[in-house]
Amino acid sequence: MEAGLYVVGTPIGNLRDITLRALDTLREADLVLAEDTRQTGKLCARHTIDARLMSYHKFNEASRTHGVIERIRAGAAVALVTDSGMPAVSDPGARLVAACREAGVPVTAVPGPSAVTTAVALAGCRETAFRFEGFLPVKSGGRRRRLETLADADCPVVLYESPHRLIKLLHALQECLPERTIFVGRELTKKFEECRSGTPAELLAAYAGRAVKGELVVVLSPAARR
Repeated sequence: MEAGLYVVGTPIGNLRDITLRALDTLREADLVLAEDTRQTGKLCARHTIDARLMSYHKFNEASRTHGVIERIRAGAAVALVTDSGMPAVSDPGARLVAACREAGVPVTAVPGPSAVTTAVALAGCRETAFRFEGFLPVKSGGRRRRLETLADADCPVVLYESPHRLIKLLHALQECLPERTIFVGRELTKKFEECRSGTPAELLAAYAGRAVKGELVVVLSPAARR
C-alpha cells in the first residue's frame, strides 16, 4: 500500500454497509485515524481487522495534523475515518485533507455510505439538485435566521440534527415554513430505522410525548414554484 492519506467512508449504521476496498484499506494501513477509537474499534472487530488506531477529532486535529503529515512523508499509509459516513462532511477531516494537499501529500478517497444521499433517496426528492446545510446554529435566533435564508431554496435542503433538538427545529419550521413538507430519517440503516414525512405540525404531533433517540437527517422540500 503506497504512502498517503486515505479518506475512508464507513457505515452510517449497519456495519455491513462497507466496501471491500474500505476493508482492505483499514487492514493494510499503517495507522487509522478515528474520530472515536471505540466506535472504529467495533467496526474493526466486526470485520476481524487488527488496526492501529489513533484518535483524530475536532479537539485535537490542530495539534496532530503536522505529525500525521510527517508520518506519511516518512512512508506511512494513513487511513482517516469518522464515526459514520464520509470524513470532512460535517465531520472532522477537512483540515487534514487541506493540509496534505498544501504539503503535496497524496490524498485518496475510498468512498462509502453517506447519510446525506441516503436521506435524499428515502425522501423521494424529484429534483436533480439538493443543498446540504449540515447542522443549523444551536441558538434559536441563529437557527431561525438560517431557516429564513433557506425559505426560497428551489431544491431540497438537507440538515443534520441531534435528537434532543429535533422538537425545537420542528417548532422553528412551523413558524417559518408551516406548509412545507418535511422528511425526518432517524437511525438510517439500523434496526430501528424510522422515516416520517409531513408538515411541521404533523410531525410535532407524531413525536409528541415520546423521547427521540438516535441520529437524525432532515430534508426540507423546496419552495413552491411561482
